[in-house]
Formats: sequence, C-alpha cells, structure tokens
Amino acid sequence: MNIEGTTVLLTGANRGLGRHLLDVLLDRGAAKVYATARKPLEVREHVRVVALALDLTDPETIAAAAGRAGDATLVINNASTAAFASPLDADRDAVRAEMAVNYDGTFDVVRAFVPVLERNGGGAIVNVLSLLSLASTPPMAGYSASKAAAHSLTQALRPVLREKGISVHGVYPAGIDTDMLAGIDAPKTPPREVADALLDGLEADQEDIFPDPNAQAMSATWWSDPKAFERAFSGV
Repeated sequence: MNIEGTTVLLTGANRGLGRHLLDVLLDRGAAKVYATARKPLEVREHVRVVALALDLTDPETIAAAAGRAGDATLVINNASTAAFASPLDADRDAVRAEMAVNYDGTFDVVRAFVPVLERNGGGAIVNVLSLLSLASTPPMAGYSASKAAAHSLTQALRPVLREKGISVHGVYPAGIDTDMLAGIDAPKTPPREVADALLDGLEADQEDIFPDPNAQAMSATWWSDPKAFERAFSGV
C-alpha cells in the first residue's frame, strides 16, 4: 500500500510510537491523518492532522470517530497499555484493563471502521502487536495475553476482509525506547526507526511485519523453532 495520498485513522497518536508514526505518515505524503487520543489536545498540530478524542474503552467515542473519519482508507491500531506483573501476582482489574484496551478496543475499532473502508473501495488495517503476542513473558503476563488475543483476531480477520478488498497486517516489534519501557533493562530500538520500518513493511504488502533488528532476529527463531522462541521469553 502506498502511503502517499492516503487518509489514515491512527490511534494513540499523542505519545510513544504513535507520535512518531504520525510524523512519518506526514513525511510520506498522507493526505490526512485522523490522529486520535484520549487527550486530543496533546496531538501534534498540522494542516493535514485532525485530532479526535478516542478512548478504546468507550465504544461511543469509537463510533463517533468512525462517523467523523468517513474518508479513511488506512487504519492503524497503535494504542495500547501495559501493566508489569507476573501471572500469580497480577491485579485482576489491571489485567482486565489490558484486555479491554489491547484486545476489546482494537476489536471495536476494526468493526467500526470496516464499513468505512469498504465504502471507500477497500484499504488496509494495521494492528500494532508485539513479539509477546507470539510468546509470553512472566513479568508481563496480562499484556502478553492481551496481545496474543489481538494476534489471533488479526489472523481471523484476514480471510474475511480480503473478500472486501481490505488487507490486514500484524506488526511485531521487540522493545521500543518509549515511556512504556522506561526503566526496563532490555534492548530497545528508537521509535522513529520502528515507525519507518512499519510503514516500509506496509508499503511492501507484508502481512507480518517485524520492524526492528531485534524483532527480525527473533522472527527467524519463531519460524524455525517455536519452542526455542518460547524459551527465549520465559527467563529459564
């Protein structure tokens, strides 16, 4: 998919990877970006940016965004949340919040925007997931589970939306140097590099996008030896 001339709906556009995705979309010639956030006043101001309020736990704001962004041809589900706790210590409400944002919210955005894309002749949906969609790590048990659910959703959508002229892409980054991982001792890639590689993968029509060197290295293990991939995240 060529980014130039597209009209984009981007969630989580005010911080982290989303802020850099917004910059790269503009640099590559997106005609308009509906940049959504719970706090839209924090979104970058630009003549081609329309800031919209969207809370992934509030279906009414999702429906309102779909009504406003009726010319969208590309949807990038970037917004997410993470709590850091092991499976036996995690607060149940915190895990539920991760699932509500990372899975339920993504699901609701997809269902709200499929009719929009279909009316506009097709397009693409990009779900920003994680390597932890493919194998869990104990310190982020709830996050891993929510991203695994979103990965499964991504797979389920592909054959259904292909018939509607809508391609579905999953993005599987490793650590990104944003505030979500602040203080975590792990390899991290600058978010601008991840944003560029994500859109490179989309423009190359890759269904599974591994947008940083660490993710690319691990993807080879995932394809060739899934149990070794699992052990790499287990801490044993």
